[in-house]
Amino acid sequence: MMHVLSSRILLRPTDPERSRRFYKDILNLQIYREFGTGPDRGTVYFLGGGFLELSGRSETPPAPGISLWLQVSDAKAAYGHVVARGATVDRPPQLEPWGLVEMWLTDPDGVRIAVVEVPEDHPLRHRP
Repeated sequence: MMHVLSSRILLRPTDPERSRRFYKDILNLQIYREFGTGPDRGTVYFLGGGFLELSGRSETPPAPGISLWLQVSDAKAAYGHVVARGATVDRPPQLEPWGLVEMWLTDPDGVRIAVVEVPEDHPLRHRP
């Protein structure tokens, strides 16, 4: 058995400072910790029950299949927040056929981000 104590998503951005500005200033993620010095220093952000770490630098963007799923309590408020900070939103919040309210945007390296609200009456909130 593997007993996982913690987990995080690790991204190696092509422009670490630009990505740090996006995750801190646009998404307003709170910093868990920072390490190292200089332009390639690491920054770890809280992601609810997990973490997002930006560290190092890559010559190429992350794989195109990588996406982040961020659950929020109010997708419309999140939309207003990121738009007010200059984000380009790929798709504003809308109710999906599966009952979730989803907004989509993209980070500076092309990582797709789903900002999701689980409505009060959705089955994910209730035991069967």
